Amino acid sequence: MRFMMCKLKERNKVMPKRKLRNLEVSAIGLGCMGFSHGYGPGPDKNEAIKLIRQAYDLGCTFFDTAEGYGLGSNEELVGEALKPIRDKVIIATKFRVADSEYGSKKKTLRSVRSHLDASLKRLGTEHVELYYQHRINKNVPVEEIAYCMGELIREGKILGWGQSQSTEDEIRRAHAVTPLTAIQSEYSIMERMFEKDVIPACEELGIGFVPFSPLASGFLSGKVNADTQYVGDDVRRVITRFNRENILANQSLLDLITRFAEMKGATPAQISLAWMLHKKDFIVPIPGSRKLERIGENLGAADVELTEEEFTQIEAELAKIEVHGNRTDEDIAKLRWLK
Repeated sequence: MRFMMCKLKERNKVMPKRKLRNLEVSAIGLGCMGFSHGYGPGPDKNEAIKLIRQAYDLGCTFFDTAEGYGLGSNEELVGEALKPIRDKVIIATKFRVADSEYGSKKKTLRSVRSHLDASLKRLGTEHVELYYQHRINKNVPVEEIAYCMGELIREGKILGWGQSQSTEDEIRRAHAVTPLTAIQSEYSIMERMFEKDVIPACEELGIGFVPFSPLASGFLSGKVNADTQYVGDDVRRVITRFNRENILANQSLLDLITRFAEMKGATPAQISLAWMLHKKDFIVPIPGSRKLERIGENLGAADVELTEEEFTQIEAELAKIEVHGNRTDEDIAKLRWLK
């Protein structure tokens, strides 16, 4: 921890920047969902606002929320926290379109605009820089959503748009109508399925890629053990990689990143994020945390540079390791039945 705080001080809180198409953001953002739900009891409102503002003070300019996080309360929280620095930050939020909201282009646009207007009101802003479709509704043509996004961009209500958990085909079809700014999907050392086609497509088309759960819901921090217990709405109650047997089986992965962390004078979480940043210059992870020391640690990963030789060594070792358990939407869906 002493090393991490020194690193933050030495760089005078200046964070390297990256581009999501035309949006310039800090190389590492902050996922804000956990302040409202998803990981058990969080900090109170005043503490959460303080933490979001401290993340900005440490160099973060990219903040992610969604209309569905805390039934809108997360947007209200993020909006209040960022109000004093609104012109200095990039806000991303998300919407979902139900089957009943889709029909003609006019009906779909009316529905999407209604979602956006509600989000803008909660955020206390006249526009958002990045507006994602929160998961793809397979019953609604992506071309129709892309048309709506183009209209909202022309109206100045959003500066860019994105998709979440989309396929390469869905990306290409939507991008042909209104160019995409970013794709937000799960990506980490433990979940690499999008390396096959989605990330290469983003590179080809000039689209940014924003990984959520870049630390595998905290697993890659090295602070999880087989006896850790999760309560309430904590998604880790149903994510199979947090089963006791899988935690033990995945120890070799933690041993690998811990070894490199010791070599670099960093933490396992920082190595995991540095590995991701080294991959492509259009990748911008958004780890979430509710403690200042963890936020500082995650943002400090931008200062941990892997050499090409170190990166190659990590990749070679990862190729020998089988990841046990998975984080899937099906796992998360089970959470609604938990009490």
